[in-house]
Amino acid sequence: MSVETGKGKDSRRQSTSQTAEVRTAEISELVAHGSESEDTMSERFDCDNCKESLYGRKYIQSEDSPYCIPCYDSRFANTCDECKELIGHDARELFYEDRHYHEHCFRCFRCDRSLADEPFTSQEEELLCNDCYCNEFSSKCVACDETVMPGSRKLEYSGSTWHESCFICNSCKQPIGSKAFIPDKEDHYCVPCYENKFAPRCTRCKKALAKGGVTYRDEPWHKECFVCTGCKTQLAGQPFTSREDSPYCLKCFGNLYAKKCEACSKPITGFSGGKYISFEERQWHQTCFTCSRCSASLVGKGFFPENDEVLCRECNSDL
Repeated sequence: MSVETGKGKDSRRQSTSQTAEVRTAEISELVAHGSESEDTMSERFDCDNCKESLYGRKYIQSEDSPYCIPCYDSRFANTCDECKELIGHDARELFYEDRHYHEHCFRCFRCDRSLADEPFTSQEEELLCNDCYCNEFSSKCVACDETVMPGSRKLEYSGSTWHESCFICNSCKQPIGSKAFIPDKEDHYCVPCYENKFAPRCTRCKKALAKGGVTYRDEPWHKECFVCTGCKTQLAGQPFTSREDSPYCLKCFGNLYAKKCEACSKPITGFSGGKYISFEERQWHQTCFTCSRCSASLVGKGFFPENDEVLCRECNSDL
């Protein structure tokens, strides 16, 4: 068997650790002081929104236009998704998926811990720190009883979860990883260890039978090891017989041990329902048991032996 390998996703909920983006630097660098002098008194330098003079006041340049601080905040500042107040130009702003937050409002929905500078997970619109997410949603490794952290490699099998490093062979204690394995009750074994420990051994080569094989006289054999004692042809899937516990294909058995037909000299095996005739020390295939003179079949009829011949009644009368 093999297991499913996961990385970065819980089997029940799909969530990944993320970090929020921060906005502060671009705006703060644009803050400046206007200064009024005799050389510039005749030139207007007003807020693009309220038209009030910016001389002697702080302003922010945006989209090639200057704005006083109140106008800039009311026109461009985002609203905090948590407290619903504006995020001023001098505040550290964090945003995530089109939602904006004050730095002090960007917190875990469970433990109220700040998420400003650490990874977090979004779960059904709620922002959770990794610890809270793991305690509530992540699986626990059945081997070490520790939480399987989001983003870490894990293995799942039969409803249970392991850290990749905790899913080990019960015999050699090496991590199984994504390799094939064989379960045995509550234990798991890599294929080599299982074969060495539990798999039956071939009667001929004594090596483990990983799969398949044949059984002969209640003993296991590899298919390639179960061969005819005479010609060494594989016997799996074809008729065979035995002599003194040794298996033979029908051809070899017939050539080595079967009686020979008196007429055609070929082996008489009797396999596959074949019938034969036996008389004294001689045997014939049923189809070969014919009159030595006229070749008429003698099966079921009277016959007369004459030296090495067998004769029908008519041919015997002619003698």
